[in-house]
Amino acid sequence: METSHSFSVKASSTIVRSGLVIAEGIQPSIAFNAPPEFQGQRGYWTPEHFLVAAVASCFVSTFSGMAAASKFEFLSLNLEAQGIVEKDEVGWKFSEVVLRPRLKIARAQDLDRGNRLLVKAEKNCLIGRSLACPLSMEPEITMNTELVTSESNAVL
Repeated sequence: METSHSFSVKASSTIVRSGLVIAEGIQPSIAFNAPPEFQGQRGYWTPEHFLVAAVASCFVSTFSGMAAASKFEFLSLNLEAQGIVEKDEVGWKFSEVVLRPRLKIARAQDLDRGNRLLVKAEKNCLIGRSLACPLSMEPEITMNTELVTSESNAVL
């Protein structure tokens, strides 16, 4: 069994505070810019968005993989992820990433199991576990458009 994997990208500068990131064999390449808050142009992906998107996509794929492995059926999973950047005595850094998963289930008896899988996905998300800042979760589980729970807030 392999104990390590490597993932490579290449980035190049195009104009001031912007560039292009590519990964061999993966399309499309992605144009990026510094965010407007740091003198970049609006309308582009930023390194900050990349980090938050990495956490969000990792959480969603981790949850759906765990759900499939445990034969847990759900109607949908939508996730809002927010990265908070704050300035400290050294400079700017992410102080927290908040995940807001919205899980829709068909049966009320799946509520506890859905909550457990959301928490397990948060704890096992590779990207989230690799962050230096805290990762927190504010889940909601709904059934037939009615809110079933939003009380389970977890902070790692």
